[in-house]
Formats: sequence, structure tokens, C-alpha cells
Amino acid sequence: MGAELTDKILDKKIVQRVAKLSSLAVKEEELTIYATDLGGIINWMEQLNEVDVSNVQPMVGTEIAQLRLREDVVTDGDCKEDVLSNAPERIADFYAVPKVVE
Repeated sequence: MGAELTDKILDKKIVQRVAKLSSLAVKEEELTIYATDLGGIINWMEQLNEVDVSNVQPMVGTEIAQLRLREDVVTDGDCKEDVLSNAPERIADFYAVPKVVE
């Protein structure tokens, strides 16, 4: 997928759809700018796909390395008052927050 295909894929209609799916408000005059920017990102990703990594050893991740495990011990952390002291409002030992669901 080169620049030619990216230009065909990223038109204003697609940018509007992506914005809508992302719950973003995009002004009509910004659509071309975003289409160009997103096209540049896709072109950059395509350049990364062209890099030959056949002789590169994979990095060690958690699926390969042996993790050091510790025993699970439940504690209260001895910091309840420190944590609750940051609350703008509290009721007993709980954060008080505004109701968000009716």
C-alpha cells in the first residue's frame, strides 16, 4: 500500500466515520487536514512493514522469560488514611463522588 492507495482510502467520508466512531467533533474544514495526517501515518506504518527483520532476534517478553513469583499476601497496605486524605469528600471510609447514572 503506497501513497497512491492511501490517498484513495482516506477521503473526507472515512475521516468523518472514524471521528463519529471515536465520538469526536470534527469541523468540515479540518477533514482534509486529518485525512492528510492519517494518510501520512499509514504511509509511515507501511515503511515500517518494508524493514527486513528476518535476522533480528526477538526481544524477551513475558511469554519467554521465567518470571519471579512472590507469595500472594493480602494486606490493607496501612495507608487507608493517607489515601482518603486526598479525597475531596468522603463518607466514613469511602470516597464520596457525584452520582453519574440516573
